Amino acid sequence: MWKTLKESFETPDSYVSLALGLAVVLVVGMITFNYFKAKMETATSTSEQKTEEAKEATTLPAKYTVVGGDTLWSIAEKYYKSGYNWVDIQKANGLTDPNLIENGQTLTIPDAKPITMPPGVVSSASTVKSLEKKPYTILQGDNLWSIAVKMYGDGYRWTDIAQASSLADPDVIYTGNVLTLP
Repeated sequence: MWKTLKESFETPDSYVSLALGLAVVLVVGMITFNYFKAKMETATSTSEQKTEEAKEATTLPAKYTVVGGDTLWSIAEKYYKSGYNWVDIQKANGLTDPNLIENGQTLTIPDAKPITMPPGVVSSASTVKSLEKKPYTILQGDNLWSIAVKMYGDGYRWTDIAQASSLADPDVIYTGNVLTLP
């Protein structure tokens, strides 16, 4: 057996094959090691981040630095467990346009009572009324948000109007056109 093994290593090709085999084993081992190491670090950092967020959420007023993907709604959900408090954050920071926050911007999170929406009461009358469709003629200066506020008292219902009217592009409406209000 030793004699056969010794004979197989007498050619230079066998040494190259042995070296390449060892290199493959080392690379696969390092990749596996780094994968599991990264998994452990991610799990640890996630739990530390949740702990920090819980501490931040309990101490108000606070300062918050905006990161990519943040909106006032998502920030309000972190601190108040209710996105409806985005208005409090907007007012505390004197923001004229709540859609314009930038990465790295520092916001003051005021001490405010979380806004919760009471569960709605559905009656047969309100169901029948919501099934009725009414026409609405677009006036100069109208947009779907202002129409929803005017007709329903809730600007977020603009999506219902866009769907009921089968609008291809809800950002493009023209004076004099007729929309269908659900």
